[in-house]
Amino acid sequence: MKYFLTLISFLLLLNCKQEKQTIKLQDGIYRGVLELQDNEILPFNFEVKSDSTVIIFNAEERIEINDISYKNDSVFIKFPVFEGVLVAKIESNELNGVFIKESVERVVPFSAEFNNSVRFFAENATNTNIEGVWETIFSEGTDDAYIAKGIFYQQNNHVTGTFRTTTGDYRFLDGVLDGDTLKLSAFDGAHAFYFKAKVTDSTMNGYFYSGNHWKEPFTARINPNYELPDAYSLVQLNDDYNTVDFSFPNANGNIVSLSDDLFKDKVVVVQLMGTWCPNCLDESRYFSDYTNNRKSDNVEFVALAFEHDKTPEQAFEKINKLQNRLNLKYPILLAQYGGINKKSAQQKLPMLSEVMSYPTMIIIDKKKNVRKILTGFNGPATGDKFTEFKNEFESFLAELAVE
Repeated sequence: MKYFLTLISFLLLLNCKQEKQTIKLQDGIYRGVLELQDNEILPFNFEVKSDSTVIIFNAEERIEINDISYKNDSVFIKFPVFEGVLVAKIESNELNGVFIKESVERVVPFSAEFNNSVRFFAENATNTNIEGVWETIFSEGTDDAYIAKGIFYQQNNHVTGTFRTTTGDYRFLDGVLDGDTLKLSAFDGAHAFYFKAKVTDSTMNGYFYSGNHWKEPFTARINPNYELPDAYSLVQLNDDYNTVDFSFPNANGNIVSLSDDLFKDKVVVVQLMGTWCPNCLDESRYFSDYTNNRKSDNVEFVALAFEHDKTPEQAFEKINKLQNRLNLKYPILLAQYGGINKKSAQQKLPMLSEVMSYPTMIIIDKKKNVRKILTGFNGPATGDKFTEFKNEFESFLAELAVE
């Protein structure tokens, strides 16, 4: 509730002004900042191409935003897939406002400076080189501990890369080594990630911030041979099951099931996902490319969505937005709304040993036997791992399609 009181107060401040000439964004580069805990900030860069087009940068990633509206001296920037919105007052060469995620009641202070292309200011030279593979653990010694594989590239002070976990990756991280301090960030409209650590050539100790609501420690050591557990081995079928059946509604209210004619004598790829999930977005983009360009007639895809929204109508509004934006032609069914609890998800799919991650991919052969279950998704930020996945996935589907 406190978030919405803040939001309402902010919007009233914007809208209770006397009507005046509309002010619009200037074309050019901006440095945006989100305010986090501990007086830390998460910087990111974006370019205003026109008053109706903004592009956000995270390392190689480019996020184009076209849903931009104005009222008096304020701008509303709505992200293309995720629900996040930047609301700000335009003041000369600055923006001042908030980043809002309504469904989870989060508001983060936001500001931006025009004509500033610097993401992080590196005030100190560095003799440290962190390029390579890092064996990592987050929240060590707690019930929430989890492992990760850091993969980083460095050119002078500039660092890019990501952390891979057993449930996905932290996408396109971009930052610097400022002396012996590593700073990395990524902002995509769903998640605001910031990592800060003290480093040497072989160790790393720091904190991971997600927006202004979450913080956890992490440690890492250089280990070029480190590998995560096989993502195909983490979730299995329970005893007495050989398939993953489902019956969930589509946007028209019709129940779609594995036994439907659409899936008869077809290889079926089942995607457990959410419209709020960045790794799911990466996977959906790839599935869109594959189904629109290379898919066999003997293969069908279907997604089961698990959403935060309180009503089916709100959930399907976001599902439809995702389908239209990515040109997804396969059905997305609503498996759960009102929360994304994984134990509740597993109860809806009792044949699975658990639901560890969004996304989870299940490959079912023509005889409706489960052949593979993939936990998480290694997206384009993981480089060679993403290429390796695509090659293996497409080869395996081709084999199943002719069985």
